[in-house]
Amino acid sequence: MRPKVTNVVIDCTDPELVAAFWGALLGMSVTGRDEDWIDLEPLGPGGPLLSFQQVPEPKRIKNRIHLDMDVPDIHVAGERARELGATPHGEPMGRGPFQVWLDPEGNEFCFVTAREGDGS
Repeated sequence: MRPKVTNVVIDCTDPELVAAFWGALLGMSVTGRDEDWIDLEPLGPGGPLLSFQQVPEPKRIKNRIHLDMDVPDIHVAGERARELGATPHGEPMGRGPFQVWLDPEGNEFCFVTAREGDGS
């Protein structure tokens, strides 16, 4: 038996704030809501839901898992993310290039520009 990933869950103290940020950034709508839980649309056809779970403690350390998003231009994507409440976490780097950003509660994510011919 092979498990299926049904949700990618982001812990947060304010699910409304964080879900609104991610929904606007990715152009995704809310599909479910509970007292301490919000679901956005699936991450692609047949993919897992992007979900936000309320937790009592604020984020304190680096995420052990994060989302990488392929974009045509990390600078343009970064400016849009900044308008929505994200902050950059360092400068662009690598041959891709890529840049780490923080959502409104400090959860890391990356904008990545795939190099031609690398298959990503």
